[in-house]
Amino acid sequence: MNDSRLRRPSAVRTLRVGELKVSYVPDGAMLLKPAGTPPGTADGPGSGYGAHLNDTRRLVANTGGLLVEFRGRALLIDAGFGPRAVPEDPGDPGRGAAHGGSLPGNLALLGRSPEDIETVAFTRLRPDRTGWACVDPPLFTRADFVIHKPAWDPCDPAVAALGPRTRPVLAGDEIFPGVHALDLSGHGAEQGGFVIASHGTRLLAFGDALVSSLQIRHPEWSAIPDADPARSAHDRRLLIAELLRPDTLGFGIRFADVVFGRVRPHGKGAAWHPL
Repeated sequence: MNDSRLRRPSAVRTLRVGELKVSYVPDGAMLLKPAGTPPGTADGPGSGYGAHLNDTRRLVANTGGLLVEFRGRALLIDAGFGPRAVPEDPGDPGRGAAHGGSLPGNLALLGRSPEDIETVAFTRLRPDRTGWACVDPPLFTRADFVIHKPAWDPCDPAVAALGPRTRPVLAGDEIFPGVHALDLSGHGAEQGGFVIASHGTRLLAFGDALVSSLQIRHPEWSAIPDADPARSAHDRRLLIAELLRPDTLGFGIRFADVVFGRVRPHGKGAAWHPL
């Protein structure tokens, strides 16, 4: 793999999952401050870790949405950071600088307008997921908004900002043809994902359950500050086991320019193989 892909944000990328067309729609990029001891490999401590860091020793991550299309219909999973930028906050242990603004233009490149989107579903209620869903005037004028039940709180300002067309869903609920809610609450009460499946192939959109492709090889590494590293490592291993299934692809929005891939056995563990 070209190591430069690990240090740059992703452009628009598209693949097919059976009858479904799935596209990553970039909005911008963000930098993550790596935490904990750098992972080692069989080649020696820290081997390969530096390839994932940019010149400022940050992990490059994306903010944007995942467009799912089926017979003229369109779903968007997450809505980017929105038309704004923020500098690195020295007081935030995990997040560096972030910027958005490109999602509407990249939707247009894919032949879609915001009015085409019938549902916007969120993996988590964070500003880098809800950005374009909360602008004024509204961008997604026809869309309903879907939130995972563990994150649902009508008194939450984020829920209130989305408005009355917002509804909670449970794990297993179908939100769009071939797209079902996935329970990832072990990674945090607000964290969810989605399973996109058609004709015997499925793609797992797992949000922040994994924030670096290096965690596939090293699930013990939290990558960014983690309130419960042991529990998170356990849950990452369960997710990796699902991704190892031969009928399964993955979408890691934080994975720099390797957002789509497969997990394959590697030594005693596994590794990310970008598409």
